[in-house]
Amino acid sequence: MTTDPIADMLARIRNASMARHASTAMPASKIKKAIADILKAEGFIADVREEAPDEAANRKHPQIRVVLKYNRDKDSAFAGMRRVSRPGRRVYVGYDDIPRVLSGLGVSILSTSHGLMTDKEARQKKVGGELLCEVW
Repeated sequence: MTTDPIADMLARIRNASMARHASTAMPASKIKKAIADILKAEGFIADVREEAPDEAANRKHPQIRVVLKYNRDKDSAFAGMRRVSRPGRRVYVGYDDIPRVLSGLGVSILSTSHGLMTDKEARQKKVGGELLCEVW
């Protein structure tokens, strides 16, 4: 049982990338799937798959499998990930206060009233929300 499932997801992806694994798996949830879909759309990971429960593998709950992306030198497609808003310290921003990650080279993921979206989409739609994480 983890108190912060999003931080757990980011740590699993970061650790698998540092160990040069092809993919990593984690317990499924809607918010984790949405974050993984954004990371795929932005080009930080190669693929996202939902795996159903499997009695043969002794899994009772669905999982998300994240396929990692590397360049020719086996370097990860992302340099770092950071959880911004945590259960002990929530961080909310207005659309005009959304920080730029590495002057626009990275991406921030926000939870808004219109769903999860990147910082660029939030600025275009002029909507703020909870700043979940940053990836660069």
